Amino acid sequence: MRVVTAARLGALAGAAAVVAVVVLYFVPSGDYILLPDVAHPVAPLVHVEGAHAAKGSGGIYFVDIFERRASELEALFPWLHSEGTLLPAKEIVPPGVSDQAARQADLREMTISEQVAAAVALRRLGYHVVAKPDGVIVSEIEPDSNAAKVLRPTDVIVSVDGTPTLTVAKLRAALAGASIGQVVRLGVRRGSRTLGFAVKTVVDPLDPKRAIIGFTPDQSASISLPVRVSIDAGNVGGPSAGLAFALEVLEQFGRNVDRGYRIAATGQMELDGSVAPIGGVKQKTYGARKAHADLFLVPAGDNAAEARRYADGLRIVAVKSFPQALRVLATLPPKR
Repeated sequence: MRVVTAARLGALAGAAAVVAVVVLYFVPSGDYILLPDVAHPVAPLVHVEGAHAAKGSGGIYFVDIFERRASELEALFPWLHSEGTLLPAKEIVPPGVSDQAARQADLREMTISEQVAAAVALRRLGYHVVAKPDGVIVSEIEPDSNAAKVLRPTDVIVSVDGTPTLTVAKLRAALAGASIGQVVRLGVRRGSRTLGFAVKTVVDPLDPKRAIIGFTPDQSASISLPVRVSIDAGNVGGPSAGLAFALEVLEQFGRNVDRGYRIAATGQMELDGSVAPIGGVKQKTYGARKAHADLFLVPAGDNAAEARRYADGLRIVAVKSFPQALRVLATLPPKR
């Protein structure tokens, strides 16, 4: 009879454990993982017709994150990536939407962000910018709402029950008479198509008497710029680089915005110049640190509070608007 020694059993157990780890590493989980990427200079991405960029050291940097499906191993042992964050898939990809469709939505958000950033910067420089409201962008969708079944990020709501809703205020007015649980008919522009969806309203968690669709609205507009501005972020998606882009447009016009410092910036740029919150702040703070930024401009509120938790000496400055960001940078002494 063959005798299996303890050493042999230990070797077999070790081999089985290795195989299990390898399998778990390659099997996707139901979660996504966010990981930091080093902050990148914006200057190579922005080109303004007839502009003359400011000279000197420093620069404006945007921060991005790596976002992908987590493996079962990473989901079981999240501490494998101390700088990462695990999120349920439904918070990244709405139910019923493919990963590819969600990625395309991210890229459309980036395109919108580029246009808005250019408009805000040119207005600051005194140019006349035409921005005509043309609907309400679906920014974030409540995962458990009925809207999550049919709407996608970057969809544009153009009507409710046949009533045009070209602004956020008009959308809210159209929903004011709706009761909780009522089905409303939405006219939706998705890319080059106009679609119609029936959606049952849900209760507003902040007002139990008010009916809502279940998404965060942003203003969509047809923007006409008096100067040609080209921003090419490649495969980077999402709206969070808006503030960095707007700052760089001013740099391209010869304004010494950075004053010789490495300025990392994140925040969604709104047409009125306000800076809206974004996601992935933990990873973006790590990214700013890895780029040896001198200063990190972050949307005020929860974003800034989270950035400070991971700053480790990096100066975090909370801002609510583009003019405020410019005032902060203008107070920096010229770097030697």
